[in-house]
Amino acid sequence: MNILVTLNANYVPALRVMLKSLFVNNPDEQLTIYLMHSAIPPAEVARLARFVDAEGHRLAPVKVEAGLFAEDAVVFRRYSKEMYYRLAAHRYLPDSVDRVLYLDPDIVAINPVGEFYQTDLEPYYFCAAEHITPFARFTVKFNQIRLGTPRAKSYFNSGVLLMNLERMRKELDLSDIFHFLKENRYKLILPDQDVLNGLFWDKIKRVDELRYNFDARYYELIKYFPNHPVTLKWIEENTVFIHYCGKRKPWHKTYRDELGRYYRHYERMLHQQLEEVTV
Repeated sequence: MNILVTLNANYVPALRVMLKSLFVNNPDEQLTIYLMHSAIPPAEVARLARFVDAEGHRLAPVKVEAGLFAEDAVVFRRYSKEMYYRLAAHRYLPDSVDRVLYLDPDIVAINPVGEFYQTDLEPYYFCAAEHITPFARFTVKFNQIRLGTPRAKSYFNSGVLLMNLERMRKELDLSDIFHFLKENRYKLILPDQDVLNGLFWDKIKRVDELRYNFDARYYELIKYFPNHPVTLKWIEENTVFIHYCGKRKPWHKTYRDELGRYYRHYERMLHQQLEEVTV
């Protein structure tokens, strides 16, 4: 199974927690972790490789030239140029890799990934989920106007992307992405996600967001409804990925959202593992 991550050094601690959750819940899978980056120090990459190797899997670093997306990319606030690298994976990963599962580092897997990974992707480039919001209808209409996609029926989250690299290599040129960034740079709000939806809205296969990209903030809205079918028990039995979207993150001391318990669970496992090694 091929996993893709694209990040800078700031997110390596969160990445370790995400990977630990993957390893624990997919004991029968052999994972290759493709790390696309441009500036993570070699010593940090080496430490990460030792961690992955000790878990029985393989880290495959993919160094990206620092200038990729540097000229046209919209970078601000907490968004870095590394977020765009996932959109170039079909040009940087080995030709032998026909599909890859991209995951943001602010995610934990709490169930096996195999069924989702084997989703039929043809004729799409991506498989992704929407996010439920109280303003979904307004948001879709706003994005149709903003991104020039009047026929788009959804706005997809880019944090979990199953990618059809084989088809993308045949049909997608990076110049299309660079052109879109240049032409729309003043319209972008969630930059890489806007590119995904603006360019590829009709190349994305929709999957259930409650199973494959559960926004932790959503549970804070529904947990006060006693008869709501989505409970903690339901999540533990059905959800594969919990995604800690937004500015508040479960590694922040001030984070209080209830689904942070799952991040902290795997974080504790990591710390315990480290203590056992150093004793």
